[in-house]
Amino acid sequence: MSGWAVPDYVRLHAAGQPGRLACVDLASGRRWTYAELDRSIACCVSVLVERRIGAGDRVAVLARNSAWQLVLQQALTRLGAVFAPLNWRLAASELDALLEDCEPVLLVVDEASLVLADACAPACDRVALSELAAAVDRAAPAPPGESADADVPSILLFTSGTSGRAKGVIVTERNAFFTATNFSVLGRVDNGSVFLCDSPMFHVIGLLTSLRPPLMQGGTVYISAGFDPATTLARLGDPEIGVTHYFCVPQMAQMLRGAEGFDPARLCNLRALFTGGAPNPPENIRLWLGEGVRMADGFGMTEAGTVLGMPVDGEVIAAKAGSAGLPAPTLSLRIVAEDGREHLAGEVGELQIKGPNVTPGYWRRPAETEAAFTPDGWFRTGDLGRRDSDGFVFLVDRRKDMYISGGENVYPAEVERVLAEHPAVLEAAVVGVASPEWGEVGRAFLVCRSGEAPPAEELEAHCRGRLARYKVPRSFLFVESLPRTASGKVIKQALRSAAEAG
Repeated sequence: MSGWAVPDYVRLHAAGQPGRLACVDLASGRRWTYAELDRSIACCVSVLVERRIGAGDRVAVLARNSAWQLVLQQALTRLGAVFAPLNWRLAASELDALLEDCEPVLLVVDEASLVLADACAPACDRVALSELAAAVDRAAPAPPGESADADVPSILLFTSGTSGRAKGVIVTERNAFFTATNFSVLGRVDNGSVFLCDSPMFHVIGLLTSLRPPLMQGGTVYISAGFDPATTLARLGDPEIGVTHYFCVPQMAQMLRGAEGFDPARLCNLRALFTGGAPNPPENIRLWLGEGVRMADGFGMTEAGTVLGMPVDGEVIAAKAGSAGLPAPTLSLRIVAEDGREHLAGEVGELQIKGPNVTPGYWRRPAETEAAFTPDGWFRTGDLGRRDSDGFVFLVDRRKDMYISGGENVYPAEVERVLAEHPAVLEAAVVGVASPEWGEVGRAFLVCRSGEAPPAEELEAHCRGRLARYKVPRSFLFVESLPRTASGKVIKQALRSAAEAG
């Protein structure tokens, strides 16, 4: 035992502000005050105990977002058990691998995932989420018990798996507490904050960053089953809801802009539109800012939650557009060269981090856990970046995505930003492919805005006016869409495979 008890924000606010609205499930319309949410969690503890679920046991969930996932997760935390949400977009064989890895004692499934669950073969009990919710509503609340240890596994979040097999990232309640603290400070979260959560709850943004800060501060969270441009836009502009904080990837923000009825003036309650997960061109950030909406870019990861965030200040955002912001307050960050030397301002190197929000490691992967940390305890993010003289960090690319052409390092994200500036290009992704002459050269995969694709000569000329010659892609392929993970990241490995296959 660490001696550090698990913080229970819901129980605290149930005593201090029992009538305050805590949570709304938008699919059903059900609303919980903090007193009601605390009672539902305590009743869920009773249901879990009746099923003989206790400390250390894993409960997997295959379901769309709902407030019942929040109730279940908090109940498991009170028991010292582990919540393992699974990506319902995966194939049955992929889910089988995750279930085999985490060995749950119970699988909770919503109606939309029943067929997928039937195709899996978990060696555990199964219960419908609706059945579990009904049982919670019938149960009596469990009495408060001894607080669990904040340093044992509480959540297993499986990585998106943009390359290779997904890994289970261990999240402790200490990690979750400091993730909530970090974003609360950077995002100016307070008792009046209202979050809209429609990022999937099997992802760190949906389960932690969109839920923990408002619950910590005694605010309110509206939980949506998922993102729909028109529906989400209407909710963001609804003065009766009054959303102050919303997370999305840049592609989702683009879809909001294209949705019917888009009017930036209706988004006046937003403290900011928080973006991350994919490159966000500075011109795009300034466009939103010019319309009165602060777009605050940031950087986070499953292994650490909030790492970087742009201050919620229009002048700072305009001056530093393109930056992922400043390091979170409880986090130490350094940028290092291949030899471990810490870089000076302006030099590109790997971001390494240390702090109480950083995972203790990967579930049942001791070798990969050891490889993820330096001998002196810093977590290797695998992301390349530079820090300016004011301390703002600019991400350059993933280390594994960088390629070498004619002896020069090429960062695809830089090339992608330039391609995205072409008026005919909606999205761009660049990978390195083998070249007998140069070692590697760039191949660009492009999604057009509309109409005919521009000729390769035009795109090449566009790039040459903005990039060194060795950075200009040697081929341009047009596709209907780019392969993405559930969190919006482009799956570069799929593009590399396509390039290798010709």
